[in-house]
Amino acid sequence: MKNLLDYELFAGTNPSGEAYIVTVEDLGIALLVVIVGLALSWTIKRVFSALAKRARPGSTREAVFSAFDGPLRWIFLVAALWVSYLLATHQPIRAGLLSPIFLATELPFLIWFANQLINNFTAIWGEKAENTEGTFDDQLVPVVSTLAKVLIVVVGVLLVFQNLGYQVGSLLAGLGLGGAAIALASKDTIANLFGSIVIFVDRPFQVGDWVEIGEHEGTIEEVGLRVTRIRTFANSLITIPNSTLTTTAINNWSRMQKRRIKLTIGVTYDATPDQLKAAVDGILEALHGDRRIAQDFMLVNFTNFGASSLEIFVYCFTLTTRWDEYMQIREEVLFEFMRRLHDLGLSFAFPSQSLYIESMPPGAPQAMDRQLPH
Repeated sequence: MKNLLDYELFAGTNPSGEAYIVTVEDLGIALLVVIVGLALSWTIKRVFSALAKRARPGSTREAVFSAFDGPLRWIFLVAALWVSYLLATHQPIRAGLLSPIFLATELPFLIWFANQLINNFTAIWGEKAENTEGTFDDQLVPVVSTLAKVLIVVVGVLLVFQNLGYQVGSLLAGLGLGGAAIALASKDTIANLFGSIVIFVDRPFQVGDWVEIGEHEGTIEEVGLRVTRIRTFANSLITIPNSTLTTTAINNWSRMQKRRIKLTIGVTYDATPDQLKAAVDGILEALHGDRRIAQDFMLVNFTNFGASSLEIFVYCFTLTTRWDEYMQIREEVLFEFMRRLHDLGLSFAFPSQSLYIESMPPGAPQAMDRQLPH
């Protein structure tokens, strides 16, 4: 049996330059380490899954434990494979676990863990942001999440290259040689990125606001690092680069504190001055008696002798800015105006023309009086 365990399978030279011989015993120990690593990986999965389930939903503990589940299993499994390799090639385990190559193989799993952790915290913070009154945090959470992921991946990749023996400084300098071309190619991307920063600093709108930007009008659905998405009232989705928003006038209708009612009422010319004055007073009385109308400023005046009507100008504001509520109030106010004018015996005018003939040829009146044949 001893001779079988000492049977030489193959030989080689390890990275330290030392010769080694792999026997059946060495291979068996290496396989045993791998099996232990698999068992440990399975145990870790069960433990962290149980801890995540026992944690309060939406808590930090749940976010951390669920993020550990996948990456930590692979970290231990790769470590077991690496230890088995060190044992088989007769290398010191402690020094081998600190070698740059081993660290480079483990870094991707650490990046994976960090990304999962960010995703979990993004879900928690996103849910909390939805429960707040403002919408600024709603659009801030995904942007911060994206920036954190990009930063982690960039730093992780640089660390991997550094552990593989590359000079990170030289690598960055080499990238700098093509910096001009990259900057030129990504000019629009950089402009959009700075545009998003301007949007977050100045806050001309928030998610859910009703805005009018150039020819586009709708509700802000998403503000990203590169583009802003608007859901139109026709239910289509418009994507606008953030760089465009920094140079375009933005009309934010959601920032209205009051909503305007502006109209001109035309009554017929057979109205007397007293009737017209009573109409103006009646409209003012109706507006003053309506608590849904802002009382700090309103105008009701007889303003013009129109082409076919006597014109009464009405200018006031509703306290609500919601479109549906505003339309309901406007309708009820106009009905009240109609009732008051009808009670005064006034009629609404419509465009009309009177034709005056100074002279007519002889016989024309008789011809006009004739009846047309049936």
